[in-house]
Amino acid sequence: MVPGRWFEAWWLRALARLTLLVALVLPVAAVRAQEQSLDIPPMRFVVVRSNAPGCEPNCPEWISAEGTIAAGTPLLFKRTLKTLGRRQLPVVVNSPGGNVDAALALGRMIRKNKLDIAVGVTVFSGCQPEAKNCSDNKGKGADYLGMAFDDGAMCNSACPLMFSGGVRRVVGDFAYLGVHQITTTYKREKLLYRTTYRIVKGKKKVISTKVVSRKNAGSYKTYEMSKAVEKTLSAYLREMGIGDGVLDMMKATPASDIRQIALDDMLTMKLVTSRDAVDLLTSVSLCAPQQPAANCREIPANDATPSAAATGKSRDVAPVGPETAKAGAEMRFVVVRGSNPLCNPDCPEWISAEGVISTQTPQKLRQLLATLGNRRLPVVISSRGGELSGALAAGRIIRERKLDVAVGRTDFVDCDPGAWNCLAKEGAYAGLSIDAGVECDSACALMLAGGVRRLVGPQARLSLYPMGQKQVVKAYIEEMAIGPALFEAIAGRSAERQLEPDIMLKAGLTTGPQSVDALTGATICKAVPRPDNCRGLPPANAAADAPARL
Repeated sequence: MVPGRWFEAWWLRALARLTLLVALVLPVAAVRAQEQSLDIPPMRFVVVRSNAPGCEPNCPEWISAEGTIAAGTPLLFKRTLKTLGRRQLPVVVNSPGGNVDAALALGRMIRKNKLDIAVGVTVFSGCQPEAKNCSDNKGKGADYLGMAFDDGAMCNSACPLMFSGGVRRVVGDFAYLGVHQITTTYKREKLLYRTTYRIVKGKKKVISTKVVSRKNAGSYKTYEMSKAVEKTLSAYLREMGIGDGVLDMMKATPASDIRQIALDDMLTMKLVTSRDAVDLLTSVSLCAPQQPAANCREIPANDATPSAAATGKSRDVAPVGPETAKAGAEMRFVVVRGSNPLCNPDCPEWISAEGVISTQTPQKLRQLLATLGNRRLPVVISSRGGELSGALAAGRIIRERKLDVAVGRTDFVDCDPGAWNCLAKEGAYAGLSIDAGVECDSACALMLAGGVRRLVGPQARLSLYPMGQKQVVKAYIEEMAIGPALFEAIAGRSAERQLEPDIMLKAGLTTGPQSVDALTGATICKAVPRPDNCRGLPPANAAADAPARL
């Protein structure tokens, strides 16, 4: 036996991971991409139950998937699916991308289990996924409660490969799906190995070769997709029924950029299955008793909660008015169409905003505005106040969209939108606006300040009281181009006090003495020029009177 000899060799190995670059997405066509996988936590999966108003006892549920796709992500997803048994819940994903092989595995798992997928952000209420030993949602039938929105959600880089596995695949107008060239990372390793051999008839015969140490010797990246990777991705996308255009766009986009795919192009490429947003998979209307969707789950009412029969009231048609708002119901936004017969067929429409302002209020407002496109409807608000940060963010959204605001309440005519069986007709609920006795207090006044026109009628009431974060409030008021008199009125209060109309006008909080009728009255659509929030509908017999078509 000849003693083992030592050899040093450079070993070049291409990582199978194929790490992708990811981006912080801004609302522009392309932004510089940076490696953020270390900054954005790995993807986590949690089952979420909707806490939208009027939902219980039968509410939609979904799997929230947020974070960077890592090598171990498929195993975490497999564990989540195992806890669900045979239940098929849609996936709501928000991810900057990550590991390509893992994304392919996730896509195949989603398709194998016949799950739908949407790009969206889940806003949690109560317990947060990162919190430990949270008991806020105890007794509510679910560990996590929340609502899903497409506003600001992203699915970039490797994420579209995961997304491709969905049976139904949707990306809303306010979500962002982007692709770019794959970056392959090669690592150099310095291997020290030992070979043992013997001499047989004057020739060396290798007995064994063993690596005894490995040392990192640097790495480098390539930004061109190899033929092998291209073949793998092409086969996967064909397997998922996706067109070649996705791969072509990936190859044509430098690794340093992110190319957002337009919705029309996604439809052409069969990357999405419809023009819908995340609401298609998470809306309360999915759980109507006639034919509830597969992701709905009914939780019987708590024995301590009075039943509808015991109270003599139907829970499906309970109004959500000022009294409920005082009790703590979060602000909701719905589109309303004036039901006064004097306006037909051209009637005003507006956004009803009623309830307590919370940190989720801005997201809910953006979600509703996304459904309106470029239409500008005034906001009719009734609120006892709430979270300061939520009010400031909502006010900024109102100013950004150049909306008018008036203090008032909407009385719904046919049914209340909170009821499962109350459906909007032609995109709006029927109602009438009134301002008698309606209140807009504390943080509500700051949300009102975001309006272009700001109206508080003589029968409505607006109250202010001393607020914390005075410098934040002062900066916001200046941002809204309202004079210093309003801040002085707030800062000078030692207790809550109602503001008189002339004081509000002098301070610049209101822009005129008119009431909510100036924005929602039955006759405003006959004015010249015609207000932006007027919309004409065809008469009921229009279809019958129309000429026949072959």
